[in-house]
Amino acid sequence: MSEKSSVFLAHVRQDSNGQWVEHLLDEHLHGVAALAESFAVTFKAGDWARLAGLWHDLGKYRTTFQRYIRGASGYDAHIETALGKVDHSTAGALYAMQRMKGLGRILAYLIAGHHAGLPDWQSAEAPASSLANRLNQADLLADALAAAPPTDILNAPLPTSNPGGERDHALWIRLLFSCLVDADFLDTEQFMTPDKTAQRGRYPTLAELEPRFAAYMTGLTAKTDATAVNRMRALVLERCRNAAEQSPGLFSLTVPTGGGKTLASLAFALRHARQHGKRRILYVIPYTSIIEQTADVFRTAFDADAVLEHHSNFETEHETPRSRLACENWDAPLIVTTSVQFFESLFANRPSRTRKLHNILDSVVILDEAQLLPPDFLTPILRTIRELSRYYGVSFVLCTATQPDLSSRHGFDFSLKGLDDVREIVGDAAAVHELHDSLRRVELTLPADFQTPITWETLAAELQTHYRVLCIVDRRDDARVLHGLLPPDTVHLSGLMCGQHRSDVIAEIKQRLRNPNAPLRVISTQLVEAGVDLDFPVVYRALAGLDSIAQAAGRCNREGRCFNLGQVVVFVPPTEPPKGHLRQACQAGRQILQRRPPDPLDPALFTEYFQSLYWQKGVEQLDSKGIQPLLKNNQRFEFSFRTAAERFQLIPEIQAPIIVQYGDNERLLAQLARSGDGLERKLLRQLQRYVVNIPRRVHQRLLAEGAIAERQPGVYVQVAPLYDSVLGLRVDNTPIAHYAPDDLIT
Repeated sequence: MSEKSSVFLAHVRQDSNGQWVEHLLDEHLHGVAALAESFAVTFKAGDWARLAGLWHDLGKYRTTFQRYIRGASGYDAHIETALGKVDHSTAGALYAMQRMKGLGRILAYLIAGHHAGLPDWQSAEAPASSLANRLNQADLLADALAAAPPTDILNAPLPTSNPGGERDHALWIRLLFSCLVDADFLDTEQFMTPDKTAQRGRYPTLAELEPRFAAYMTGLTAKTDATAVNRMRALVLERCRNAAEQSPGLFSLTVPTGGGKTLASLAFALRHARQHGKRRILYVIPYTSIIEQTADVFRTAFDADAVLEHHSNFETEHETPRSRLACENWDAPLIVTTSVQFFESLFANRPSRTRKLHNILDSVVILDEAQLLPPDFLTPILRTIRELSRYYGVSFVLCTATQPDLSSRHGFDFSLKGLDDVREIVGDAAAVHELHDSLRRVELTLPADFQTPITWETLAAELQTHYRVLCIVDRRDDARVLHGLLPPDTVHLSGLMCGQHRSDVIAEIKQRLRNPNAPLRVISTQLVEAGVDLDFPVVYRALAGLDSIAQAAGRCNREGRCFNLGQVVVFVPPTEPPKGHLRQACQAGRQILQRRPPDPLDPALFTEYFQSLYWQKGVEQLDSKGIQPLLKNNQRFEFSFRTAAERFQLIPEIQAPIIVQYGDNERLLAQLARSGDGLERKLLRQLQRYVVNIPRRVHQRLLAEGAIAERQPGVYVQVAPLYDSVLGLRVDNTPIAHYAPDDLIT
């Protein structure tokens, strides 16, 4: 080996002149330690994070690793190295156990997982990767120590702060892990690609954004007519600003659809953040069809650089090198993201998913359409919300027109710990009811007989008697069948249309609605219900959960322009809702509506509805994947991080994506075909606008038939004429259209 071998390297790179540049290992360890400590100070765990940073790459002192990095990089090209990477993370985990005994297991999880992900303590499925198994490889530590690492690293002071205390230990460890891996990424990036580091940050602060927003709202108010609806929106805005002065914690914002809760909730968040020193605002939305709309509203209020939009269907026109970097760790003041991205990250174990977690702390999180929190994961989600609010300085706002009952419930043989200290922003129950009455814009017509369904033919004939009407059904195949019975100019919307197609159609609908003389009939699945800003005089809704009916009503007479009340007609369809949550929600809604209450949308009914819905499932089904037992506090810190992450999937893996042929995306598809072994991030982002998800069994059949082709590993493209310009993806004689609308949450 050369004389350079006496220098311990963490990374090497060549500069623009072809000269080798060294990143010394001790410099890297100290750099990561300092960064991780600065992140973890937020939750008083800086001493733990600093030690994790100092020890995370102790294994790189091994002679085997030093030979590997020199030979594999070409730095010492004459050195022969074995194929495959060298384990450099287990040694630090072993050293943590040696120095700290039982408490060392905390750091062992972080260090052992800082590349491959937080492991399970023990695993029947993957025993070799379990932490217990890896801690048996004592020779890896002996090899590292034989190189005599610096004593200031080996003998660093042990943590003195309480490791978790009464908190959720597994969440505390995941947050520490976030601090470590983000620090590791950033320190490595600063050496390897300093131009990227230079692009980070430089966002406006929340303190700078608030006066911009206030000026925008003043201008917006000046342009609006003094209608009853706009007066109520102004009242909601005022109450949000006043409530922002309250101490941090849990809040609800219960405002009827069309009451201006999106901008009002942001006004609350901005003022609350300024008042209490919060670092950022996260706006969490269930549907991508809403997230794009909401982010555009926020960009209008501020500017494009102030808003980070993070989801799978990211619009490339708003993406910049800086925003791509900020998506990695949410280092921006205002983030608009999806429920999937937010909650799955909180339970993830992979470094790329978890590095953003520490930036959630000391923030304001607005959970838009809170009624759509997934019931099968409700128990672990509520526990995490409580923990983040109580111990980590996060204020949550549960924002919806149909507020779910998430309070604790206890019985003879069950117990559910919910959210018990939620403060309603608009006031007490009487104030919520007064707001509901003031914003009443529709009248509901219920079925004469809840047991007798209407036929599609009869419903189609009835819809044709209306000049402008929106009809919402639960099943994608129901939408297709009903659409086929109506005149050719009828508009169709469903999740079998790719995102770009849906956006184009929604834009067309809005354009036609602006022309008072244009007839318009729309058949849609429930993807239009949550936040899509449409306004019809008449809306038909298949019998469903009470929250879905209320959301459908929010697309009717939204601006209060109807001479009389808008008309919402609930009908019993000839098909049942899909099995699972939607069918249970329909049953709970039917039970209440069959009593024919004077006001079926009375806010008081939603408490009863959600209680019935949740308890109909049973408390054990509110954690149907068994996440809680895997992460339960225990004195030995034995957790199953990897298994919990695999189980916490809000979008089930029974679906598979296809890139369809739509519009003018031939150029993108041709570029994909020419991309060889590499797939550029920008191209992938653009192609995501043309994805449709279908059941894996149908996906496999189409692949076998040659109807789709794999252009890149895991990237499948439609090659047969399967896509219809009106109906979207068509695969005749298959159950492809049998989707639960829950599958549209992306």
